[in-house]
Amino acid sequence: MFAPFFNLIRSKSKEFWRGIREDEVKSLVVTGMSLVGPMGASTDAMLSALDEGRSGLRPASEIDDLHFRLPFSTWVGVVPGPLPPLLPEDRAYDTRLARLGMLAIREIRQAIERAIGRWGAKRIAILIGTSTGGLDATEAAYANWCEYGFLPEHFDLSKQHDFNAFGQYLRAHLGLKGPAYVISTACSSSGKVHASAARLIELGIVDAALVGGVDALCRMTLYGFRSLGILDEGRCRPFALERSGINIGEGAGFMLIERECEETTKDALGYFLGAGESADAYNMSSPEPSGRGAKEAMRRAMEMAGIDPSQVGLLIAHGTATPQNDVVEAMAIEEVLGREVPVISTKAYTGHLLGAAGIASAVFALHLARRRKAPPSLGSSPIDSAIRIRVLEDFAHIAGPVVLANAFAFGGSNVCLAFSSEAIRPCN
Repeated sequence: MFAPFFNLIRSKSKEFWRGIREDEVKSLVVTGMSLVGPMGASTDAMLSALDEGRSGLRPASEIDDLHFRLPFSTWVGVVPGPLPPLLPEDRAYDTRLARLGMLAIREIRQAIERAIGRWGAKRIAILIGTSTGGLDATEAAYANWCEYGFLPEHFDLSKQHDFNAFGQYLRAHLGLKGPAYVISTACSSSGKVHASAARLIELGIVDAALVGGVDALCRMTLYGFRSLGILDEGRCRPFALERSGINIGEGAGFMLIERECEETTKDALGYFLGAGESADAYNMSSPEPSGRGAKEAMRRAMEMAGIDPSQVGLLIAHGTATPQNDVVEAMAIEEVLGREVPVISTKAYTGHLLGAAGIASAVFALHLARRRKAPPSLGSSPIDSAIRIRVLEDFAHIAGPVVLANAFAFGGSNVCLAFSSEAIRPCN
């Protein structure tokens, strides 16, 4: 009975995206980006490590920066060094998640100020993705309650645990007055914010959007993935024959996406070409066996970008290193892009950043599109014979101008993003 309704929504969605890719419509320009994670507490450190093929993963037992101890073995990705606390007057919001987020904001602050000068504070949205919110603070508060019988005096559930807390804090801190909301669709969260930003800009609601994602390492995710039997005791190995599961990491990143004009073109780091979303809803934690949702997301991203597979120089796969997910994603990539488009996973560099996975892949994608050289997919050799795509085992030149980035999540929430270092008009 609902089929006509959903068909109508799908039709209107396609009409909308076709409309925003017409020649007379301006491109979406990326004028700032930042990323902090296991390879470094700055964007330069993260991108330099990627360019050099250096992983940021380490055994959990050997990390002094890890703020809790685990009774089992695994490798994790922790942002190195002490994280600067928030200002004393902002202590109610002070969590590891907020500290990670503000560390990443520092490097994009000037770009935000330029955007405010261009458009005004009311014309800039804030869209953030997260998977766990401030759960690390809640875990610490619960441990205090178990030991002493009361919650810490500084713990504020609504300003620390709540998924929307950091978004509210960031909006006030930056002085922005446009729409602000948080998306939580597990591991696709900070990929889907890009699609939301495109819609808000193209509908004329805003002229720019600060999109990003942040997640802090916490016990729940580590114990949870271990209970599913997919937490690797060593470093994860996406697409490898001997892969056995994921590693968990933490991080934060942001992109500033603006409507194209003469000023934004001068400040352009590159272009956000389009996003493809799908929801196959096959299973709570397993991918749809045929890769239906993954294929739909990639095809929609290329349709919205107005490109064909020949223009794709690299795809950054979701590539979790779990036996089932890697095979299904590879099958979907093969059907949509063929076997010749180079593919990498960055999970062996950062671990799975969960709510920050999408933004990390987005920043990596734009950086590699600009650099035109791809790093190897670490740990992938020997590649599983069931995976018939071209997984890079060494550094390689990127031939095509477009880099795609996948982010897939529990429940079948899928997104694919398209980036380029130059504006690309739709092909006929």
